[in-house]
Amino acid sequence: MIKDNLSKVYQRISSVCSKVNQNPDSVTIVAVSKGRSVEGIREALEAGITDIGENRIQEALLKYNRLMTNDYRLSTIKWHMVGHLQTNKVKDAVKIFDLIQSVDSARLAAEIDKQAAKINKIQDILIEIKTSAEATKSGIKPDDATEVIKEIAKFKNINIKGLMTIAPIVASPEETRPYFRKLREIKNSINRQRITNNELTILSMGMTDDFEIAIEEGSTMVRLGRAIFETQ
Repeated sequence: MIKDNLSKVYQRISSVCSKVNQNPDSVTIVAVSKGRSVEGIREALEAGITDIGENRIQEALLKYNRLMTNDYRLSTIKWHMVGHLQTNKVKDAVKIFDLIQSVDSARLAAEIDKQAAKINKIQDILIEIKTSAEATKSGIKPDDATEVIKEIAKFKNINIKGLMTIAPIVASPEETRPYFRKLREIKNSINRQRITNNELTILSMGMTDDFEIAIEEGSTMVRLGRAIFETQ
């Protein structure tokens, strides 16, 4: 099932990329494995997935330890923290995650910098921007993005790779377009101002219900759970 699901996802990505003149290989698929079994993750890896996303630290640690210690071939997996990260969980997070996508404050970034320095690591991160007005969403407000990113860019053990957002739940995928477009505009503005030490290249936006619209608006990384792990 997972192999067939991924085949369909690749076809859909290829189709939308052809519409916007984008190389399908430029879109990274992060398989979000919250609540999924280790066996299911293994099946996804065997089908070609290289990037795994987790929402909770404890669940991620269990899966990481089982996968990384039992099979040397899996050392090439890249682990992504895609859920809300509490400061008291940062010490564990920097040990296993290649990319922390959900950095939503300078305070959290400071703790990541502190804990990464302790293990001599430069931690790659994305800045989470709250492009919608939903009260339940985390993220930095668009109007505050420039100043907050300026502050975070000063930390020596953090490398800002790009931005992330979560679109609101809407009746039609097309309705997500303004939120994705807003993130792209913020990224372009940050790059024009040369606020960070390097150009922001990653736009992590788009999930199972809206990833095609996200790619049309410039997404380079989509976070897919149901599209990969559930019967379609």
